[in-house]
Amino acid sequence: MSLFEKLQTFFIIGSAAVGLLIGQSRPAAAAAGAVVTPALMCMLFGLFLGVPLQELRRSFFDLRFTLTSLTVNFIWTPALGWLLGGLFLADSPALRLGFVMLLVTPCTDWYLAFTAVARGNVSLSAAVLPLNLLLQVLLLPLYLFLFAGLGGQLDWAPLAKSVALALVLPFGLARAVRGGLKAGGRAEVWLNKIFADGQLRFLCLAICAMFASQAAHLAGRAEVFVTLLWPLMLFFIINFILVRLLARVLKFSFADSVSLSLVTLARNSPIALAIAVTAFPAEPLIALALVIGPLIELPFLGLVSQALLL
Repeated sequence: MSLFEKLQTFFIIGSAAVGLLIGQSRPAAAAAGAVVTPALMCMLFGLFLGVPLQELRRSFFDLRFTLTSLTVNFIWTPALGWLLGGLFLADSPALRLGFVMLLVTPCTDWYLAFTAVARGNVSLSAAVLPLNLLLQVLLLPLYLFLFAGLGGQLDWAPLAKSVALALVLPFGLARAVRGGLKAGGRAEVWLNKIFADGQLRFLCLAICAMFASQAAHLAGRAEVFVTLLWPLMLFFIINFILVRLLARVLKFSFADSVSLSLVTLARNSPIALAIAVTAFPAEPLIALALVIGPLIELPFLGLVSQALLL
């Protein structure tokens, strides 16, 4: 493991801090918003470039892993989120809804980078990604109805566009490039050096840009950060312990247990944020909860990915 990977937690925290500083300039904040998706696309392109398609196909048939991760993500986690929201955020319905929206949308991008750093089974993690994406889109209206009394009348066009850019396009390009390159050739080595070996750098760039673009929403709202800190930390700690126990009981391999941990811990705040801004334009606290979420989540994922290597 490189020095950069060993210090990834500090780089992630530093990226968020630098982004907040950059975001103090309005022109810079506006420009940063256009960097997030390309950076994530480069990160995922590198990840998919290094995953053999044969392994990806085999991973779809690991029903034990798939059913375990789906149960945790879409049955256990919404129930836990509703409980924690009721205990800690009962006085702020909007903040509580934002918190629940954060928890019921599993991550569909940067968790793969953390999985790779922690030596998890990236192909297995990638294989459940389409299911996580499809189910969160289908189930989110139900969650909104259950937790907010809403019918889920949302505009899904921006969401579909962002998913195509940040997921489908990198995967298709990676498959096309991998199929056209000579194994071990100079071009393959060069691309791996830039993309496959630079995933964490692209992740840090995306984090920096995301926080820069949202810095204005965070200004003067330190109390919201403190309010969300405790329920989010409890969620991460409870789920981490739970999935480690499940992995042990089900006798998962080390790589598969790492994948299960990160698939069930990482949340998909960019997608949830896009939905919140579209569906609840008059409730900025909902979007604010989704902006603050990664500030707590990303350092925790960095620590978890390091702890899993011990």
